[in-house]
Amino acid sequence: MEPKWSNTVCKRVLLTGFTLCVVFVTLPTSAIDIHADPEVIVQNGTTGVLRCTFKSSEVVSSVTSVTWYFQSSQPDNQFSKAPYVIYYFSNGKGFPGPVEFKDRVQFVGDINKRDVSIQLSPTQFSDNGTFFCDVKNPPDVQGTQARTELRVVLKESLPQSNTALIVGIVCGALLLLVVIAVAACIAMRVLHNRHDYEG
Repeated sequence: MEPKWSNTVCKRVLLTGFTLCVVFVTLPTSAIDIHADPEVIVQNGTTGVLRCTFKSSEVVSSVTSVTWYFQSSQPDNQFSKAPYVIYYFSNGKGFPGPVEFKDRVQFVGDINKRDVSIQLSPTQFSDNGTFFCDVKNPPDVQGTQARTELRVVLKESLPQSNTALIVGIVCGALLLLVVIAVAACIAMRVLHNRHDYEG
């Protein structure tokens, strides 16, 4: 009888252990995943969009909140010592931060689509620094803030697009192929005509 009892106990222990493993592995984690562009370069005086999206296992609701912070990269700037809240969004409403950003920051995302991007217009050289995007979607409240380095530059300093150069190279290569094909056709006709004449 003892071996039979031991087998039953072993099977129950194994089944309980397996069930606990399945439960713990399939439980949703209360962590939020936040993404932003690592770097944004904009011309001084224009509009800059700071994109930020998030992934959460919870449904977006009125308790979902978004906070944007800014820390200047310029040592003499008042925002250089620590990140300051420049925009807060909760319960469908936005609350701008300090007067330096109040009339220039606008929410351009769609929180229901998990897009919490903001727009900064017009950009100023004093905006050079790091912008942090933080989202809380209870119970998903644990997560690392996403960060974007904003570089406000003169128009001459903007990186030039290579699109025109690439298009020019492709067109030049195609033209060269056409010229080679035409030259090959002419050479073949000349050789063919010469062969007919000699024959």
